[in-house]
Amino acid sequence: MDAKRKETCCFTGHRAMSREARVLSSEMIKHTVRYLVRLGVRYFIVGGALGFDTVAAVTLLNMRDNEELLDASGSRVEIELEVAVPCRDQSENWSFSDRALYNSILASADRVSILSKSYTRGCMHKRNRYMVDKSAFCVCYVTRSSGGSYYTMSYAKISGLEIINLATEGAISP
Repeated sequence: MDAKRKETCCFTGHRAMSREARVLSSEMIKHTVRYLVRLGVRYFIVGGALGFDTVAAVTLLNMRDNEELLDASGSRVEIELEVAVPCRDQSENWSFSDRALYNSILASADRVSILSKSYTRGCMHKRNRYMVDKSAFCVCYVTRSSGGSYYTMSYAKISGLEIINLATEGAISP
């Protein structure tokens, strides 16, 4: 495993989440990111979808811009956010407000990786595998054993990533 991969964490989770789950997961993400930063993680990848991906991206951007993050020795560190976009036209059918938030996230991210020019049947799985293949950790919000988030968590598990499922384990604190 290369050095950057050891310092990278991806996020995956369901699109449909209650307001309560979004607020709670944001708080759990903060605690978990602080823990991961203390372990040496500096790079975070989100998939750019609605739901948990959006919550994770907004939380990470707020932490990056407004919080002093400390490593295990107490030194301040910077984190970076990459948005892995499955296809250029991903947000084409989203509501105006969802597209506005998505575009704001893309503009604020340190890196945006667009994996396909347009939607194809396999572009979401390609994006999910891309995120896992670049990471040592996977923070997820998975409550059922089907769908893309479950697939990504399963792929991360067989790929040897440390899995932190906020839906079942809660936050990990330093």
